[in-house]
Amino acid sequence: MKIATPLQYADNPRTAADEVVKLEAAGLDAVWVAEAYGFDSPTVMGYLAARTERMQIGAGIINVYSRTPALIAQTGAGLDVLSDGRALLGLGASGPQVVEGWHGKPYDKPLGRTRETVELCRRIWRREVIDHHGITDMPLPAEKGGKLGKPLKFLNHPVREEIPIHVAALGPANVRMTAEIADGWLPHLFVPEKSKQVWGTALAEGTAKRSPERGPLEISAGTVLSVGEDAAAVRETVRPLIALYIGGMGAKGRNFYNDVARAYGYEEAAEKVQDLYLAGKKREAEAAVPAEFCELVSLCGPESYVRERIEAFREAGVTMLNVVPVASDPARLIEQVKSWL
Repeated sequence: MKIATPLQYADNPRTAADEVVKLEAAGLDAVWVAEAYGFDSPTVMGYLAARTERMQIGAGIINVYSRTPALIAQTGAGLDVLSDGRALLGLGASGPQVVEGWHGKPYDKPLGRTRETVELCRRIWRREVIDHHGITDMPLPAEKGGKLGKPLKFLNHPVREEIPIHVAALGPANVRMTAEIADGWLPHLFVPEKSKQVWGTALAEGTAKRSPERGPLEISAGTVLSVGEDAAAVRETVRPLIALYIGGMGAKGRNFYNDVARAYGYEEAAEKVQDLYLAGKKREAEAAVPAEFCELVSLCGPESYVRERIEAFREAGVTMLNVVPVASDPARLIEQVKSWL
């Protein structure tokens, strides 16, 4: 099992990068850089490529609406050459709140767009001449306004023909597709003990269609990490995060994270949290998040307990533990946990 951390995108990225450099020296294997509607991830990833030497640098995630498949492929290849083959490309459909609210794009065909983007990225990295017509047309045909376009192939020679693609997915159909075509899966609010009941069938069905050449599906999951007797208090820091996602990320009937909470068995709490959050009562929404939910998604407690939690994640198929280390010396904590893996 590898160990990774998400870059805190609300912070100054230069300061956050300074911390990541220390974590790399302590044994960190990868960093995931989100963008949502903050700083774009490729710019920060390029800076991290220059500041680090060994760890993998992942986009966590780039959505498949705000950039064309060709630009996503170009970005992945550029980051891969700058990092000397250490790039990870995290893709996902995001959600209507970001896609429609921030990028002004219709939130349509999320699975089809993701599948098509994965296919086109791999073809572009192999330097194929691209003549593709689907959700995206390359080149744009005359009947859609095209005049001078012609099939092209990537100008440069990528460091790798196959940059690992990880897909953020929660719904059964999306998870099924991810298990079929992606190199890795990026679930959010992952509860290892409940993962099989929620995603077991979808993962099995997708894996049955998976090409053997692609190898086993990697899974990156986890949240806050704290080792010590006062870790119970640290665990409470995930409460606002859970409330934000299951309460505020989307609308009634269109919130993927709320659907997951319900699938975990927290139907009543999920509805209450969402109602409170959408009514502007954020503190009350946070208080309504079940304590068990906070505990099961996190790795907080005495050493023996945290080691048990890590094994629960491993048993659930997690291959990369993605954690936010909370300690007076985060690098030392990463080094300690790395020795347990």
